[in-house]
Amino acid sequence: MKRGDELAQHILWSAKDVFMQMGFERASMDEVAHHARTSKRSLYAHFENKEKLFLAVIDMVRSRFLAGLGSPGDYSTKPVDALALFCARYLEFAFYVGGIRMCRMIMAEAERFPLGAAQWFDVIYSQVHARLAAYLQKTFSLNARQSAQAAEWMLGRVLFPRFVRTLFGVDDPYPGIDPSAPMPTIDVRPVRRAVQDVLDSLRLAPESHVGATSKVRTVKGN
Repeated sequence: MKRGDELAQHILWSAKDVFMQMGFERASMDEVAHHARTSKRSLYAHFENKEKLFLAVIDMVRSRFLAGLGSPGDYSTKPVDALALFCARYLEFAFYVGGIRMCRMIMAEAERFPLGAAQWFDVIYSQVHARLAAYLQKTFSLNARQSAQAAEWMLGRVLFPRFVRTLFGVDDPYPGIDPSAPMPTIDVRPVRRAVQDVLDSLRLAPESHVGATSKVRTVKGN
């Protein structure tokens, strides 16, 4: 029998499934307790109401997303490979059917839970942007403004319009993902091209440092 933290985590996973299947409004604590195969008393002992349970689910998914994604430097010692694999892994998480459903649900409840919506935006974009910018700044000797702009361009190239098309059901999401896999399983080639295009564009930016320009040329030759 699950107890303590183990039971709390089990409840959160069960609640995530219930919320994604039924939406926040239709989901009930009774349904969550039934899905988790626990009593309502145990459920309320860990989460005093449905609103706090919903926010806890968002926080759990947020933490797992960031832990599974890591940083570009975790993927390769070669900058282009590191950036391409990091962005590809990000796309797996973002376009996975569970991630798309979670995003739709949180958007639907954004007015009711502005904090939850802000937390989801933080994980789906802000944290990813920050990790990309930090890597670009360190690797290519860019200043903070240049690295932030380059990270924004890179995310724009790999995300749009595919993310919007998937979010609105025009394109199908990825049916499955293995969070424990060390490398992304999607086709990395178009992601690599987008990454290389952004790195090449840094050479043309009038505000780029000479050091950054020379390093980008070196990367292009990898």
